[in-house]
This record gives sequence, C-alpha cells and structure tokens, in this order.
Amino acid sequence: MDVPPRVLTVAGSDSGGGAGIQADLKTMLALGVHGMSVLTAITAQNSLGVQGAWELPVEAVRAQYRSVVDDIGVQAVKTGMLSSAELVVTVAELLAGTDAPVVVDPVGVSKHGDPLLAASALDSVRTKLLPAATVATPNLDEVAQLTGIEVRDEAGMRRAAEAVLGFGPRWALIKGGHLAGDAVDLLTDGDEEHWLRAPRHDNRHTHGTGCTLASAVASGLAQGKTVPEAVLAAKEYVTGAIAAGFALGSGIGPVDHGWRFR
Repeated sequence: MDVPPRVLTVAGSDSGGGAGIQADLKTMLALGVHGMSVLTAITAQNSLGVQGAWELPVEAVRAQYRSVVDDIGVQAVKTGMLSSAELVVTVAELLAGTDAPVVVDPVGVSKHGDPLLAASALDSVRTKLLPAATVATPNLDEVAQLTGIEVRDEAGMRRAAEAVLGFGPRWALIKGGHLAGDAVDLLTDGDEEHWLRAPRHDNRHTHGTGCTLASAVASGLAQGKTVPEAVLAAKEYVTGAIAAGFALGSGIGPVDHGWRFR
C-alpha cells in the first residue's frame, strides 16, 4: 500500500479543537498527508480565550520528536507554540539535524490576545529557530514582536519581509490579514516576490487560521511542491476554511478544516 507523505507538527494543544495541534492534524488529514505530533504545551482553551497553559518538560519534547523522526521519518516539519526560550532552543537543535523542509509559525499570542510565548524567548526565536526555517509565517503582531516594525500598508509588509529574512529563513510569508481591505499576504525569498490576495469574508469565526495555514504549507512541501506552489495552495485552502468558519461556544469559533468535504 502507498504510504502518504508524513508531516510532523511541534506545537501546543488547544482543548477547544480550533487551533494548535488539533488544527494542524485536521489540516493534514484534509490535504492528504499523514500527520504526527510533538506536544510542547497543554492549554485550557475555548472560544473565549486561554484559561491556562502548562509547558511540557524539554525531555518529553525531545523524546516525542526522536521517537517519530527516528522510526517513521518525516517529509516536512511545522512548528507552532513553543512558549519558552528553553523549548525554542531545543526544537531548533532537533530541526538542525532533520533533513526535511521546516515551516516556522512564530506563535506569539492567541486569537484572543493571550500571550503564548515568553518575552525572554524572542531572541532565541530570532537567532535559533528562524535560521532553521524553510518558510517563516509571521502575522503582523508577530512581525512587530520580532522586528519592531509596525505594518500599516503593503509597503510595510515588504519592509517586514526584509527584516524577517535577515534572521535567516529561506522564505518569509508575511500575513497581512490584519490590514483593511482584501486579505493579502507577501511571500518572498528576497529575490522572488509573490503577492497572494483573496477577498475578505465577513466571518468573525477565524480561530486557528495561522496554525492551519502553516500546516497547509508544510503539507504541500511534503508532497513535493515548491515553496510558492505550496503557499498558493495553502492560501486557497485557508480562504475556503475561513469562509466556512462556524460559531462554537459564545466567542470566536474555528475555521472549518473539513470544508472541502461538505
């Protein structure tokens, strides 16, 4: 029997099922790859926000990673919530020894504004994690955290991409979803430049968008797509998932990872 491409997510758990490990695995299943996971933290989370977070020991993270990679192998890795400098450094070291493309989603805050990365970890993200990335996928809040650049327009996105690339990833995908107008993202390696545009859907239920996009990019890379091809396909998938996002609880609901099956 044919074995599907294998993608590993290294991220935190979202008990509400809309983001984090849960969103990553749903995305991977929807896109035809085999998803595997390394949990870095457990959160108590719902549609209203994050009520608590508990980081796993470095030894547990390292053991999960080695268990999967050494036996099963991977065609791509995606990172999400890493929470502390110690975890960031550990994961960066693991990635450096893995021969597979890496998508880094430098998660800083939740959809509701809850902090998911210690301020003390930012320098480790810049100097250890981003240099290991094939693609880095910061949103505008994360761009500000990492570079100090406050993006207010598309020209600012270009400046942000240049600053992010300065930390060492091969490609930067600057997500402009927080700007007014169409949902526009910029993908660049410093030479090529790809602007990805989609109509903005009038739907507040967008929990898990960033996790879903990064996992979709990793899934495309595992299937042998080039970075621009993988990002374009991921953008199309996420746009559909946002359009189909649904109410859950009394706050912000998730995107619909299974929208293509409906």
